[in-house]
Amino acid sequence: MSAEIDMVADGVAPVQPQNGPVAKSLTIGAVCKQLEREFPDISISKIRYLEDQKLLAPRRTQGGYRLYSPRDVARLRTILRLQRDEFLPLRVIRQELAQGRDESEDDKGHGTEPRTLRRTSVSVKGQASLYSLGDVLEETGAEVALVRELEEFGVIKGEQRDGEVFYDDTEREIIRAVTELARFGVHGRNLRVFRTSADREAALLEQILAPSLRSRNPERRREAVEALENLATIASHLKYLLLVRDLRRITG
Repeated sequence: MSAEIDMVADGVAPVQPQNGPVAKSLTIGAVCKQLEREFPDISISKIRYLEDQKLLAPRRTQGGYRLYSPRDVARLRTILRLQRDEFLPLRVIRQELAQGRDESEDDKGHGTEPRTLRRTSVSVKGQASLYSLGDVLEETGAEVALVRELEEFGVIKGEQRDGEVFYDDTEREIIRAVTELARFGVHGRNLRVFRTSADREAALLEQILAPSLRSRNPERRREAVEALENLATIASHLKYLLLVRDLRRITG
């Protein structure tokens, strides 16, 4: 038993398949660490919830520790991407997985959404990463003039540090999205409608959760922040559906 505990403490344990070489399995904490860069809002409780919903079935050691094989991790990554990129509820994700949707297909970019437009996960929790203007321009392909225009119209703000402007991960993705829109003739001055809509939605969600967000109880505040992210996802999906409805009227 002590050897098992030592392996789990390291985050990795060898698993001997019935036919084949030894494969490395990860503890739930190690899985979180591996996926947190792509999914900043990943948490142990979220993974456990997906297991409770019968979407994941990791192996258990005799001591009760969960061990995730590479296949388990790939399945989890697919689930998280389907939630983030396609706003699918768990019921539909379960059907997708049952029909053979796997990580290899997701990496190939199956679906109608171009790979460059795939949504990048950002989180309302924790400290956001900062990027210099040069890094943002290189990663997004944006022009300096477009970034300045977005600043002028209040779409992004940036943060001054030692005479240089830095942008967080959310602003970087805003710049990336606007760069794509700019190809269709949409510029910073056209984005006021998006900014106004976002401000109103943020104010509404804040009003709903204000008592919990201001609570002195750390656990209650943590739960409120998680609820805020869930509400933001639902609101974003609702806005998407309303847009699709109106566009169907135009094309119909």
